[in-house]
Amino acid sequence: MPTPILDSLQHVSDVKKLVLPQMEQLAEEIREELVEVLSKTGGHLGPNLGVVELTIALHHVFDCPKDFFTWDVSHQGYVHKMLTGRRALVRRMRQFEGACGFLMRAESAYDHFGAGHAGTALSAALGMATGRDLKGSDENVIAVIGDAALTCGVTYEALNNIAHHTKRLIVVINDNKWSIAKNVGAIASYLNRIVTSPRFTRWHKKTEDLLHRWNWKEFARLERKAEGIAKGLLVHAAAPGDVGTPAVLFEEMGLHYYGPVNGHNLAELINMLSFAKAADKPVVLHVLTEKGRGFKPALDSPEPFHGCGRFDPDSGDFAKSDDPPAWNQVFGSVMTKFADMDPQLCCITGAMPSGTGLNPYAKAHPGRFFDVGIAEEHAVLFAAGLATQGWRPVCAIYSTFLQRAYDMLIHDVALQNLPVMFCMDRAGVVEDGPTHHGMYDIAYLRPVPRILHMQPKDEDEFQDMLWTMLRHPGPSAIRYPRGAAAGIPRKEQPRTLEIGKAEVVRQGDVSESRKGRRAVLWGLGNMLRMAEQAADLLEKEGISCTVVNPRFIKPLDAALLEAQSRAADVFVTFEDHAVVGGFGSMVGETLDAIGCALPVVKIGWPDQFVEHGAIDLLRKKHGLTPEVAAARTLSALRKT
Repeated sequence: MPTPILDSLQHVSDVKKLVLPQMEQLAEEIREELVEVLSKTGGHLGPNLGVVELTIALHHVFDCPKDFFTWDVSHQGYVHKMLTGRRALVRRMRQFEGACGFLMRAESAYDHFGAGHAGTALSAALGMATGRDLKGSDENVIAVIGDAALTCGVTYEALNNIAHHTKRLIVVINDNKWSIAKNVGAIASYLNRIVTSPRFTRWHKKTEDLLHRWNWKEFARLERKAEGIAKGLLVHAAAPGDVGTPAVLFEEMGLHYYGPVNGHNLAELINMLSFAKAADKPVVLHVLTEKGRGFKPALDSPEPFHGCGRFDPDSGDFAKSDDPPAWNQVFGSVMTKFADMDPQLCCITGAMPSGTGLNPYAKAHPGRFFDVGIAEEHAVLFAAGLATQGWRPVCAIYSTFLQRAYDMLIHDVALQNLPVMFCMDRAGVVEDGPTHHGMYDIAYLRPVPRILHMQPKDEDEFQDMLWTMLRHPGPSAIRYPRGAAAGIPRKEQPRTLEIGKAEVVRQGDVSESRKGRRAVLWGLGNMLRMAEQAADLLEKEGISCTVVNPRFIKPLDAALLEAQSRAADVFVTFEDHAVVGGFGSMVGETLDAIGCALPVVKIGWPDQFVEHGAIDLLRKKHGLTPEVAAARTLSALRKT
């Protein structure tokens, strides 16, 4: 499809020059381009299709980057990127040196606040607004939050403080009824009652008529005059079970509520945003959008098109793969099987039944499945409470998101020695970039007493580890990567692993005749294959190599390490994790404790925030390859 309006935009300010029909055409052009581009690169299609008109209207009314935008999660920022000079980067979405799938301050001056986790936008926007007030400047601050942000506790902490800290802040609730999965809980129901209330439907229709008849300034004058009377009438006239005034939740916190507004009606959006811009009080604008609008497959199936891989832009069918099932699919299958065997097992997730692989489990055991929304702190505390009642709760939370519940993990689970299982998907580097890399869970779990922590090399060991966790009397954690597993069949009956016992998968020559030419390689989880490949290269150089599958991060197999230290000249560790504070550090510290001075070559991610891009490319750039590992090992041996 030709994109003449989009092609004509030389600067974001050009959006202000467009008349309504041109902006409506621009919206269609952007949708066409999003579908075309993301069908090749993958990305967050559904959320961005839903905010096209809203993003155009924001840039039509406000002056970015002078005015400040914060976008909750920011995965819906692709349209914003296209309008702010990054259209070419968006065509290489999530590819190395292309656009990041989230907003990043380092990428553009138009990205005022980076994000990647839900619930952060409102607090950040309030900080910006308060900073503006302290300076005495006049910029507008707009926070675009998804309705899913209202399942995050931190959002309410911000709401509680807005009226106390600033008089000028615009909060746009992008209400599409979805986070990643369908929104759950009382807040989702509350917003739905606002939208479906007959009383408020009539009120909204009258408001819409006013907007069409008068400009926003006239509407604002009349609104201020009628506001108290109208809200009072709505409060006192509320029918049983009705929401009364839809503003109650926000008005009680000192914000003035307006809406719902049709998020795909540019004229209505522009009028209401202009009205909010002129307000001398904090304003909440409730905008209704459709996730996936303009692309029927995404509209019909919002969950798989939230963050998707490559697909056919005509049919919406996803690209087929001959790869083995993904780790999260294996997890969901095993949990479903174990729940059949153990009636005390229950699973908890934070708005990610699909991403964690738990949809089959939820269907098979709906009474023992709990989606708590994007509320990781609550999820862990909720699991702790379940555990006190004899249940075996499984918290299925991505490694990067479990960081948000660290205090609960320590104080409420580990300190009380409760048998909560933490299953951390997306451990290691992923394509989405630094907000989603699971690079720190070994480091943040290492200091916590009582934690059992593991990583499997394949699906069969994964099943055994999950079974071991289910039988463990205290807290436990398992980390596993995104993407295809190893393709190893699982045995019918799982077995309980011996706690803290590693597996030697290749035994090298430990005789004295090989003195000075012996390496021991410990490859954690999905990095075991790289350790074996590095061993092959080293053996071609005459180095005898022993390869170990550690299995257990904590407790580490210190007895095996000590035994191997007596017949080795160098240790090499491999981990899909930050080197600082990671698995290699544990090995080094353990060797130090037994008085072993052998060098430890640590293969892992460097002490920096790793960018987004294809995993193989990132590994090559940062030295996580068999070739680099072999070269560094040889260098260490030459120094001994």
